[in-house]
Amino acid sequence: MKNNTSNSRHKVRNRFVIETVAIFFIIIAPFLFMLHGYLSRDPEATLEIFGFTIDRNGFPNIRTYIWFLLGKIIPLYLLAIWFFSSKQWWYHIILIPMLMYAFQTFEVLFSKDNTVDTENIWWLIPVCMVVIPFVYFIRIKLYDRYVNGIDLEAMEAELHSLKQKQIKSQKNKEFDERPQTVDYRSLSEWLNQKLSTGNLEFMFRQLQNTLRNWLHLNF
Repeated sequence: MKNNTSNSRHKVRNRFVIETVAIFFIIIAPFLFMLHGYLSRDPEATLEIFGFTIDRNGFPNIRTYIWFLLGKIIPLYLLAIWFFSSKQWWYHIILIPMLMYAFQTFEVLFSKDNTVDTENIWWLIPVCMVVIPFVYFIRIKLYDRYVNGIDLEAMEAELHSLKQKQIKSQKNKEFDERPQTVDYRSLSEWLNQKLSTGNLEFMFRQLQNTLRNWLHLNF
């Protein structure tokens, strides 16, 4: 009992720390964006941060470069905070603008050409093809369940039950239609029985069911 209480307090403490850090970064976002105003306009100026040297990276000066970079990083981490803290059913759609800023940041930092915010839209297409149908599917299920009063899971369970009953009924019907075996006194009697109308019809239905199972077709 004491261990459960201790674990619960530990989780609450960790959550409180994480939420405090998130709130802090949200509060300082506008002030963080204004940091570029304190940088030099000299085209040859550089910036030293934790042993790393940052130059203008193709921009007119370091001030313009940091201004452009902060315009990508700040919306990116704000969207990330929103994504990980949101409890809305549609929160997955936040991945699209979040990844857009992530790709733009990557392009600014590592692109070797003189253009930015150009090719990253093509990187988003695979993400959109996955996220948008997924969110729309959730939206349809929720709308049908809470607005139209349609429980899709109950409908699927009922359809599955009906399908199982149909399969069982079909098997019973095939068993009932199977001709009864008899003892034959001669070869002619055996041939007459095997080539009778009932046996031929049964064999045809067996072949039909086998083909339907193989090809997954409904005749």
